[in-house]
Amino acid sequence: MHSLALFAGLAVVVTLTPGPATALVVRSTLRAGRRGAFLTTLGNSTGVLFWGAASAAGIAALVAASELAFLVLKVTGAVVLVVLGIQSWRRTGVAAGARSTGRAFADGVLTSLANPKLAVFFIALFPQFLAGGHSTLATGLAMASFIVVLDLVWYSMLAFLVARARHAVSQDRWTKRLERLSGGIMIGLGLRLALESR
Repeated sequence: MHSLALFAGLAVVVTLTPGPATALVVRSTLRAGRRGAFLTTLGNSTGVLFWGAASAAGIAALVAASELAFLVLKVTGAVVLVVLGIQSWRRTGVAAGARSTGRAFADGVLTSLANPKLAVFFIALFPQFLAGGHSTLATGLAMASFIVVLDLVWYSMLAFLVARARHAVSQDRWTKRLERLSGGIMIGLGLRLALESR
């Protein structure tokens, strides 16, 4: 019971810590409203479930152990974040928002899958909470599902707040400034990821 409470506490902290998913949800909300943010969150959650299952199956450990696999994933993740950040800077009005709804899920999946820190997080965290005698895959998926539920709650609240702020400052230039800020954050996160050592 103690380890379950400890895992829940860590999961909450990890969920609330700003990172690429947070910046992407803000960007999607600015571009396509709460629906876009929800699709982005679902995409991100799909990646979280993948890494949870991959961790339980030992695949994430292989990625973390292999310098080449980790480097490829790190560079891919950095490129994805920088490209999404540049797209935010180049946004052109409402038409871009309409296109964004269709891409929101894919952007969430891609950002999550291309994040080597998720792989490392799962292999570092999950084994500490796996109980003997239980299915590793089932336990890993249950733990990843718990994180997904937290993500859905947190990112839905964040999308609601960003959407409210967007409507409060409905002037297009403020929306563009906020989107450029989220784009700049994504570019910064991508550059940091590219330059970081393991």
